[in-house]
Amino acid sequence: MASSLTRDAQPQETPGGGKTFFGHPRGLATLFMTEMWERFSWYGMRGILVLYLTAAVTDGGIGMAESTAVALYGIYNALVYMLAMPGGWIADRLWGARRAVLVGGVVIAAGHYILAIPAEWTFYVGLLVIALGTGLLKPNISTMVGGLYRGSDGARRDAGFTIFYMAINLGALVAPLVVGTLGEKVNWHLGFGVAGVGMTLAVVQYALGGRHLGDVGRVPPTPASPEERGRMLRKAGLWLGVAAAAIAVDVALGTFTLEHVVNVMPVLGIAIPVVYFAVMFRSPGLGDEDRSKVRAFMWFFVTSVLFWMIYDQSGSLLNIFAADKTERTVGGWEFPASWLQSVNPVYIVVLAPLFASLWVALARRGREPGTVTKFALAMLLIGGSFGLMGLAGAAAASSDTGKVTVFWLLGVYLVQTLGELCLSPVGLSLSTKLAPARFASQIMGLWFMATATGNALNGWATKLNEPMGDAAYYTLWGVLAVLGGGAFMVGSRKVRALMGDVK
Repeated sequence: MASSLTRDAQPQETPGGGKTFFGHPRGLATLFMTEMWERFSWYGMRGILVLYLTAAVTDGGIGMAESTAVALYGIYNALVYMLAMPGGWIADRLWGARRAVLVGGVVIAAGHYILAIPAEWTFYVGLLVIALGTGLLKPNISTMVGGLYRGSDGARRDAGFTIFYMAINLGALVAPLVVGTLGEKVNWHLGFGVAGVGMTLAVVQYALGGRHLGDVGRVPPTPASPEERGRMLRKAGLWLGVAAAAIAVDVALGTFTLEHVVNVMPVLGIAIPVVYFAVMFRSPGLGDEDRSKVRAFMWFFVTSVLFWMIYDQSGSLLNIFAADKTERTVGGWEFPASWLQSVNPVYIVVLAPLFASLWVALARRGREPGTVTKFALAMLLIGGSFGLMGLAGAAAASSDTGKVTVFWLLGVYLVQTLGELCLSPVGLSLSTKLAPARFASQIMGLWFMATATGNALNGWATKLNEPMGDAAYYTLWGVLAVLGGGAFMVGSRKVRALMGDVK
């Protein structure tokens, strides 16, 4: 499959003694397998998170209200991706991407094993530990993929990232089937523990395959001086102290609620990228050409925020819709709602190689759509998926059973997957191409920050579902996404000019 994507182009740089992985650098196999197992652990836990939160205490859950559980899900997703920013800085300035990924993997595994302990306090501690580890691993493993393709053309790099993206979805495909079944049918904490086993395998695979990565990610590209390290530690300590003091005062007054966190996270989701972009623009080492590319990246960032805000509701509101309003009985047996979280990865595994082949084939003929066009198409598709979801909500409301056939969700996930393939692997590749060398991992962190901001805004957005009802709620966001795609197309000429030589 991969050889058909790139049979006319051999890598100019193949760390690890010239070995290749279906015509790609051999190190891609190491990163592919590591990412696959890491995503198994992440999507396994993600597939049962909201279901566990809303399950009755007598059924082993926490018994949380649906609206609160959905808000917590969005907050957690936002926190995970927000932490990609300091994770990128640590790799760029302190450790290098190689070490950051290794440490992140070990921390994630520890977090899952903490989740496996059957106590409510360990659940929240485990979530925090996983978030910290993912912040170290997620942006930096993608940066290392980009490092394998130094000197390669854009189409080849995009094909490499699409193959890498399949690793994400192979792990995501299997995880809900295994973790979801154990969690829903046997024991929630057993499901969380199995996800930890997957992460442990990721760490082992990464350590054994490191020899194929050559020098990629071995050293930080712009090491921080001792003065810079001290200054950053003081700033981090100050802000952590302020946050801890605010929470302590809230708790002492007896007024602390999850709602306070829900309201703060969207503010952080907007403020953090604004601050990061401002810091980059003020950097004396950033030339005019790099500044222009960072400005172009800002357009893609804003568009991605809306995309991921809509898309990531599949693990919260759509997951609950699958559990409560979707007919899941086959032959007298009701399959777990979390299994539907595997539908999108199945589509990705089937369609990703077709998309990769399509982009390369069109590039050979000089007819490949530009990145701006791909992003605009992604917005139209994600909007269309929620338009379809609005119809599903209306159908459920008018049904005698209050449920609809599973084919509604299968259709919604198909349209979302088509949009995802136009945006996510292309955006990963674009981030590495637009990023100035001194900000490589931090730009990748900003790419993931778009997901964080989208999920943080979900803390507010999803509250509208209950008062509006499914039909009106999903249709509203579908229309806004389509309008966003249209606005992106209107500004496409300016964006292309800012991108310079990046195609």
